[in-house]
Amino acid sequence: MTPTQIILADDHELVRDGIKSLLENETRFEVIDEASDGVEALQVIAKKQPDLLIVDIRMPNMNGIEVVRQLTEKYPDVKKLVLSMHDSEEYVVESIQAGADGYLLKGSSKSEFLKALNTIADGGKYFTGDVSAIIINNFVGGKAKPTPKAEPIPEELAALTNREKQILELILQGKGNNEISEELEISKRTAEVHRFNLMKKLNVKNLIELTNKSRELHLI
Repeated sequence: MTPTQIILADDHELVRDGIKSLLENETRFEVIDEASDGVEALQVIAKKQPDLLIVDIRMPNMNGIEVVRQLTEKYPDVKKLVLSMHDSEEYVVESIQAGADGYLLKGSSKSEFLKALNTIADGGKYFTGDVSAIIINNFVGGKAKPTPKAEPIPEELAALTNREKQILELILQGKGNNEISEELEISKRTAEVHRFNLMKKLNVKNLIELTNKSRELHLI
């Protein structure tokens, strides 16, 4: 049997490596390529025409939900499994509305991950745990009121790495590079580099501008 060809889209190389390691002995599945952001994911899909996309919901340049939405329009035969750290109702509902075939939390076990892949590869849908309850509440029989569409993630915020978001939170708490390096157990130089990259991505030059930008993004 020809293996199901998979593309991984996640901005964390460690996550992609973990999934590849998990699947390396699974003869039914084959990872044929990777992408580190949403735009790259669509480019790779157009080139490789996979059977299934595993996509992180939070990525720079284009988030996973928008990737799924465009993929549904352009390549409807490609299956889509959304991976996320979040079980919030907004993310779940918007992913389904975009055309996702499954929604799985990153903390799921190996057995559940493989169950999700097999179910989707067989043409079914797979939604984990509490996610199923959200689906029932919102979609079954049209009994529940439709959930309002989630606010799109601002591009500037989506472009930040998890570490940069941690740095941002600590800066907004008034902490300097020394305190940040101690709290995150990183060198002062690394803290400085993350801080520089963060402020560059948000296009701010000082703490006042950073605070104002954070208000615009509703972070404070």
